[in-house]
Amino acid sequence: MDAIELRGVKTHNLRDLHLKLPYRRFYVVTGVSGSGKSSLAFDTLYAEGQRRYLESVSAYARQFLERMEKPDLESATGIPPALAIQAKNMVLNARSTVGTQTEINDYLRTAFARVGRLICPDCGIEVEKHDPVSAADKLIGEKKDSDIRIVVRIPLGRSGLKYLKENIEELERQGFGDFFHEGHWCNGAELIAKKPELSDLLVGIDAFRVTVRERERLIDSLELGFRYGQGEVRIWQGGTKTLTFSEVLQCSGCEKQFPEPVPNLFSFNSPLGACPVCQGFGRVITIDRELVVPDTSRSIKEGAIEPWTKASTRWERGQLLDFCSRKRIPLKTPWARLKKEHRQWIFEGYEGDDFFSVRDFFDYLNKKIYKMHVRVFLNRYRGYIPCKACGSSRLKPEALNYRIGGKNIAEVQALPVDKLLEFLDSLRFLPGELERIGPVHEELLARVRFLKEVGLGYLTLDRMSRTLSGGEIERIHLASSLGSALVDTLYVLDEPSIGLHERDNQMLIGLLKKLRDLGNTVVVVEHDRTMIEAADEVLDLGPGGGAAGGRLVYQGSVENLKKCRESPTARYLSGEEKLERSFHPPKKKTQKIIIAGAEAHNLKRVHVSIPLGVLAVLTGVSGSGKSTLLYDVLYNNFLKSRGEPVSQEDLGRVRKISGFEHLADVVMIDQSPLGRSPRSNPASYTKAFDEIRKVFASTPKARRAGFDAGYFSFNSEKGRCPACKGDGSVKVEMHFLADIFVPCEACRGKRFKTEILDVEYQSRNIDQVLNMTVDEAADFFSSRKGIVEKLEVLKNIGLGYLKLGQPTLTLSGGEAQRLKLSRELSAANAGATLYLLDEPTTGLHERDIHFLLKAFDQILERGNSLFVIEHHMGMIALADYVIDLGPEGGDQGGEVVYEGDVEGLVSCERSYTGQCLRKYLDVSRSA
Repeated sequence: MDAIELRGVKTHNLRDLHLKLPYRRFYVVTGVSGSGKSSLAFDTLYAEGQRRYLESVSAYARQFLERMEKPDLESATGIPPALAIQAKNMVLNARSTVGTQTEINDYLRTAFARVGRLICPDCGIEVEKHDPVSAADKLIGEKKDSDIRIVVRIPLGRSGLKYLKENIEELERQGFGDFFHEGHWCNGAELIAKKPELSDLLVGIDAFRVTVRERERLIDSLELGFRYGQGEVRIWQGGTKTLTFSEVLQCSGCEKQFPEPVPNLFSFNSPLGACPVCQGFGRVITIDRELVVPDTSRSIKEGAIEPWTKASTRWERGQLLDFCSRKRIPLKTPWARLKKEHRQWIFEGYEGDDFFSVRDFFDYLNKKIYKMHVRVFLNRYRGYIPCKACGSSRLKPEALNYRIGGKNIAEVQALPVDKLLEFLDSLRFLPGELERIGPVHEELLARVRFLKEVGLGYLTLDRMSRTLSGGEIERIHLASSLGSALVDTLYVLDEPSIGLHERDNQMLIGLLKKLRDLGNTVVVVEHDRTMIEAADEVLDLGPGGGAAGGRLVYQGSVENLKKCRESPTARYLSGEEKLERSFHPPKKKTQKIIIAGAEAHNLKRVHVSIPLGVLAVLTGVSGSGKSTLLYDVLYNNFLKSRGEPVSQEDLGRVRKISGFEHLADVVMIDQSPLGRSPRSNPASYTKAFDEIRKVFASTPKARRAGFDAGYFSFNSEKGRCPACKGDGSVKVEMHFLADIFVPCEACRGKRFKTEILDVEYQSRNIDQVLNMTVDEAADFFSSRKGIVEKLEVLKNIGLGYLKLGQPTLTLSGGEAQRLKLSRELSAANAGATLYLLDEPTTGLHERDIHFLLKAFDQILERGNSLFVIEHHMGMIALADYVIDLGPEGGDQGGEVVYEGDVEGLVSCERSYTGQCLRKYLDVSRSA
């Protein structure tokens, strides 16, 4: 068998698909949103491959692995074991980093344990442990032709002249007659005559000149010394100082001992290596002064100390006023203009005064954290600061004393991947070290190189995983897959180009082909034109979304796809349909937001002007500082200017931002999930469900039964199923296994009581309506203006295929972002609002981007503004204003490469975005 064959696939909206996929090829699955791409790639191909693989392992092993629902199909043959790599960041653990995710940290820990050079933090000299041979070789190398005396220290056990005499006599019987005391050599009798109070004796073992010819004698004498000196030998060359050789790690200068370098010593997830202060997190939680005093323009009288403005803190306010009166602290002066010492007294207290300071207040509350309301109150004012004990390295000082190439492990992990690759490549090892480190070094180089090749050269190994985007997480997993070198495996990937600049796309495509060339079958769900054109075969689903999709419109080469008249993808690839905008803001002098001196993360004193009333696009290669500028600098500083609490950690450092006075509000529309409740759905989120419930409550049967609109809500006990409480499924506790959810037997997953489901409007009950798509519901409620208006907004932004009752938790990031956008379009907005979006085209087909642009134009026509991070060349080409950051990512980024209109960007040679845009426009014109 040389191919995967699927017959009769009916998973979700797929319509009886039949397809054959030969092994070891690179496939791209494309199509408009809702056409069934994920249903085919993940819910059929991956699910069946995973299910069959799990059937081959033991029942014991299966209980620990994820089980997937069996896809709806007639037959499937030839499906190999499958791996799915999706663009979702599900990591919440603060201990997970890029280094732990890729297992690079494991190899680094092994490298430092095997060949790390220990440097004494007090003396600055290298600490080594020795045996007689290594000590002899070191002496020959460093003290050749020098006169030395080998000395050992022998503990006396007991003090007193009697025991000293007994020990000296015993040593003299064994042939040792030279003793070192107070900088001089003497015999036993001379030493006894001095009647010293000693706890140990310094005994001479041998004396000679160090030469290569005397090597054997030197080794023999050192061996004798190690035996008598309990693993420690000293070398005397005159004066009072000695050189120490030890079988344990002990500094020869200050005699400080160090722990053995085992891999766990370099792990912040191990008690052996984790900093005892921050427990390996690199930061500690404390009271954040920015949250305690969120608005520094307020005076003490106006309530600058926010936690003391509550009714329950009347006493604290009173004693604060008394303290200020005693110390002559002005009550009406803004907090920011108070003397530094006055602010410090209020926070930390005044020695000799019984004032109950802010610090005292929170220390008192910390003793009451067993109470829920106290924990909630404290969390409002807590923030994270770097751990001073470990310098945010997460590790004990003992681990940071070891170095490779002059750097400790924390410094290595703080290098961007680009720099890390150069550092690892430059390392040179001694022959003995090479035996211990060779394979580890090769694996390190390979894994770091893969990270660079997937476009993540700007990341550092100590970057927390939960701060990464879905696209970055997916490419990290892709790099790990290449490192594992699996063969005869089915890889299913979900838009690996998400968040990747057009410049780096070819590198990513090369890696996917490398994965194929290893002997694997690669299936990628993708909308990117470059990726589609690089595929061995394209599978185009559609032609529409939801009920209008689910068919295999085309399968074959990309050249022939362009001739397929039925395919929306083909029409955009051939240039028959192009992205365009209907609204073009007048080119006149507009108001601006001016950001001056932004220095957060890798931004280098960035100065930019963002015009209002237009579509302004923020571009640049991955890691150039776009998200930092949008989130940390612009959005968080706006929140702070409005008195909203923003922790110091999240606040992007900037010298000045002007222009906020022109805005009524700044709204962030990101791709984060819409709540955590399975009851939230598109109908409830857009408030269309409120109108639908009123319609059902107005039917004759509902009025006779006394059912108001509340009975048709699964958030109300009135009409929801009492068994599942409106969830449609119930949790079955498996005790030692993961809990599972099964459809509710009482309502059969319909979420309502039987009497509620008996109420119908135009022959449809509430459950049937919730299972309609937005397009179907808009037709069904065509006579109900209030419902249709809300549903039309969803249709206009390309979400007509969504089911009204689909849980918002199941939506993709792009779908969630557009759903949030629909609420803003439905709202009665007075204008003067700046909307911030991060890659809104993520997960969108060209046809869906057309709908998104229409929504953008509606927002601008109402007098609002848009500032958008974007990589899609079609969107950038239609922008009114472009700010390009770069030129590279990480340390080599953070500068403004270009600022102005699109025409100027195309001619900017320094801008990678400009170069890619020029190619895009050339292709578009020639199509």
